[in-house]
Amino acid sequence: MDIRQIDARYHVSPQIAAEDAEALAEAGFTRVICNRPDAEVPPSHQAEAIGEAVRAAGLEFEVLPLTHETMTPENVARQAALVDTAPGKVLAYCASGTRCTVVWALGQARRQSPEEILSAAAQAGYRIDGLRPTLDALAGRG
Repeated sequence: MDIRQIDARYHVSPQIAAEDAEALAEAGFTRVICNRPDAEVPPSHQAEAIGEAVRAAGLEFEVLPLTHETMTPENVARQAALVDTAPGKVLAYCASGTRCTVVWALGQARRQSPEEILSAAAQAGYRIDGLRPTLDALAGRG
């Protein structure tokens, strides 16, 4: 697994496997969010298979598949709520971790400055500078 910390509670990763569930529990994660649509992966890596393993390891599992078309304000708010209500550390995964980082960034636009958001993403290895105009607009700066 290539888990990258975005903030104190939120971490992102490329696709995980069912075999990773125990290691996630041992690492202190309490909730896993699948942001990857099932159509992108074989059955062994679809939400049902991963969710079954994650729940068996004692973690919560949520599914919020995201694409460019489904990165709506409602889904951004839902992702933020899933993180905010988690009892501890959260891991969100997709193909590379980028979608999970973008949805987090959009959800933080009214909580943090665009500079803080982009810096946190960059420190985790995600260059999402193209979001700056959107973050500025959401923050009421654009």
